[in-house]
Amino acid sequence: MVNEVDKNLHNVISILKYPVISDKTTRLLETNKYTFMVDRRANKVTIKKVIEYVFDVNVTNVNTLMTPRKKRTVGRFSGYLSQYKKAIVTLKDGDKINLFPDM
Repeated sequence: MVNEVDKNLHNVISILKYPVISDKTTRLLETNKYTFMVDRRANKVTIKKVIEYVFDVNVTNVNTLMTPRKKRTVGRFSGYLSQYKKAIVTLKDGDKINLFPDM
């Protein structure tokens, strides 16, 4: 029974890949919007539930977009990098996600 719970929890958390940190996304932090790369099969409802569960915040809105595939060539091998989905999550006023724990 414990293994099933741990396995399900791992699957839920694995939807989130990593937070996106760039000039534009740091400007969005001022308006309480956070950007994450997520699994491309995840929908808005599951992204909202996972963010609320992992970070213990209230999500008001989720916007998603698919990033374009990029072609890479290494030696004789050429192929495409995997495609991720980007999620821009708006939090309720007063809630925050601490992406920079040292600051």
